[in-house]
Amino acid sequence: MISKINNISHTNSGNFFLLAGPCVVEGESLTMQIAEKIRKISDELKIPYVFKASYRKANRTRTDSFTGIGDEAALKILGRIRDEFKLPVVTDIHESQEAAIAAPFADVLQIPAFLCRQTDLLLAAAATGRHVNIKKGQFLSADAMKFAVEKVKGTGNPNAMLTERGSMFGYQDLVVDFRGIPVMKSFGVPVVLDITHSLQQPNQSSGVTGGKPEMIELIAKAGIVSGADGIFIETHPDPANAKSDGANMLRLDKLKELLEKLLRIRQAIS
Repeated sequence: MISKINNISHTNSGNFFLLAGPCVVEGESLTMQIAEKIRKISDELKIPYVFKASYRKANRTRTDSFTGIGDEAALKILGRIRDEFKLPVVTDIHESQEAAIAAPFADVLQIPAFLCRQTDLLLAAAATGRHVNIKKGQFLSADAMKFAVEKVKGTGNPNAMLTERGSMFGYQDLVVDFRGIPVMKSFGVPVVLDITHSLQQPNQSSGVTGGKPEMIELIAKAGIVSGADGIFIETHPDPANAKSDGANMLRLDKLKELLEKLLRIRQAIS
């Protein structure tokens, strides 16, 4: 398991840990409100929590898709969340030079699934000394992710994590092979299940990714039973009007109930 991220232990609570927040920083007020709400829930339920938001979205289908409010502005908001709520932060990077730019504002640098084989990107993220959360490519087996872990650990940074986020099933759907969770845990790293991205329906003719949010609870329960160390959920007060990935997000007012159910399952199988 993760030893410590920003003084929050993920080994002593007995619970899974949580990476959650909006897909992307849409603005200061909304992002702060989401962080504050999830922090209250996680404190009450004693779930170690890492705030998640991308400061910029680079892998968009269409050029008119929302990509962010500007790198500097978004990173400053993430920094404020760290300072005011005393929360660790995870955010995505897409190119090697972004690692050093994002690291001062984030405790975990996340490698998008499409980029998990990019050696220079992995090495740059590892060189910051931050935790590196590598999402499993939709096109890769769980076994293949051991090489991504080796790239990070080979720099002397032991803080690698892996995230399952589904595998391509035809052109416009994803499925989760839950056998991959124990396989990836065998590499000696924490394994996270990205629930909401696993329910995406990519490559729609409209150029806007679809999703199946009604399946969030099912996938989440199966992930806990399969032994996931952590869960990743994108959540928003109004997914229908979110600027990115709203089709597969969890409504924020449903988060606490879901987490309570997952805790009961975790306790039952412990």
